Amino acid sequence: MMHTSGLQLRIGGRVLVDGLNWQIEAGQCWCVIGRNGAGKSTLLRTLAGLRDPDGGKVEMQGRALADWPLASLARERAFLPQSRSDAFGYRVIEAVLTARHPYHAGRYWEDSDDHQAAYAALHAMEVSELAERDLRTLSGGERQRVAIAALLAQDTPLLLLDEPANALDLAHQVSVMGLLARLCRDQGKTAVMVGHDLNLAHSAASHALLLMGDGQWQAGTVADMLQAPILSRYLGHPIEMIAHGKRSIFVPGEAAA
Repeated sequence: MMHTSGLQLRIGGRVLVDGLNWQIEAGQCWCVIGRNGAGKSTLLRTLAGLRDPDGGKVEMQGRALADWPLASLARERAFLPQSRSDAFGYRVIEAVLTARHPYHAGRYWEDSDDHQAAYAALHAMEVSELAERDLRTLSGGERQRVAIAALLAQDTPLLLLDEPANALDLAHQVSVMGLLARLCRDQGKTAVMVGHDLNLAHSAASHALLLMGDGQWQAGTVADMLQAPILSRYLGHPIEMIAHGKRSIFVPGEAAA
């Protein structure tokens, strides 16, 4: 699906990621974990083709990301940014329908297939009743679910999500993460998501990429990566893992005095 070779990311002369050799396979669900400023959002924007690498390369399906025509790229990957600004009073359904633009092939108006995909995505995110609402009247959590609905309506094999659980209440955090896990498991889609909730990541993801923010990184299965000593090092705070039935629960430990 996607591969990085010797990828380097810099911000203001500071090396965030160095020598990242990373293989993302179809059907995998990756969580990207690290402290604030470790380069998680920068990495996701680079994978989306919205930012050039500072070294190395990114390939999708064996083809350099920079060589993909934009229209073709938009049919292969969808990107959920961490924040957005709604400057105009679009209706919710109009905002979701914009995600269908890569499939118009010169058509100006959306057809029945576009509307079907948009309404199905709204239903999946439990916001279909908001279809006629002005985006600017929505709560933060409602707006986030509409944004995820647009990502789903784009119907791409690869989903790149920067903090998808942001602004969501507990029930919708769990449902969104469960939905992403099912899309990867049952439909063969691939997801790469940034998040800070270790318990949500552990419940939904199959693999994890940890970023230190100084160039160091570590990648592997969730079972291998989401271990208390490794997480404590990468997050800069003691993490304890507690077994609760079949679940593993992560809690912050007490910092040394």
